[in-house]
Amino acid sequence: MLVEVLEVIRKRRSIRAYKPEPVKEEDLRRILEAARLAPSARNLQPWYFIVVRDPELKRRVAEAAAGQMFIADASVIIVAVSDPTTSPKWHDKDVMIAMEHIILEATELGYGTCWIGAFNESKVKELLGIPDPYRVVAMTPIGIPAESPPPRPRKPLEEIVFEDQWGSNVRL
Repeated sequence: MLVEVLEVIRKRRSIRAYKPEPVKEEDLRRILEAARLAPSARNLQPWYFIVVRDPELKRRVAEAAAGQMFIADASVIIVAVSDPTTSPKWHDKDVMIAMEHIILEATELGYGTCWIGAFNESKVKELLGIPDPYRVVAMTPIGIPAESPPPRPRKPLEEIVFEDQWGSNVRL
């Protein structure tokens, strides 16, 4: 089956309510494989991913994520960790690319996600046993959506794309 990437991108929503059903193991493996295949500077792959399933641990991670308790209701929470010693300049950006791969593959498979960037990093590291110098970059819950929010408005291309120099009109 040919998947139209733009359709997956259009379909993606930030989901903040989840059904109690689990993510299928084969789907979780595909989602993590999408992250593994992400590009990285010099192909250094400075990333690790922690799959949090334990209900009490999910609750505590949600508390450390600015009290965003909805993430504990998802089947799993993926915590994306970078290694700044492997790629001092690009570690966090590379992990963000891999996280977007996770989110888009999860969307394609029918799961909901929500990019989580608000969290107490030291608390999350403590909860998950992440040693220094590793960094927690982002996390996302993954689960079956219990809501279907409408698309959010987006600016037109003419407002955000210029040709050759700032402020010029683009010919698209």
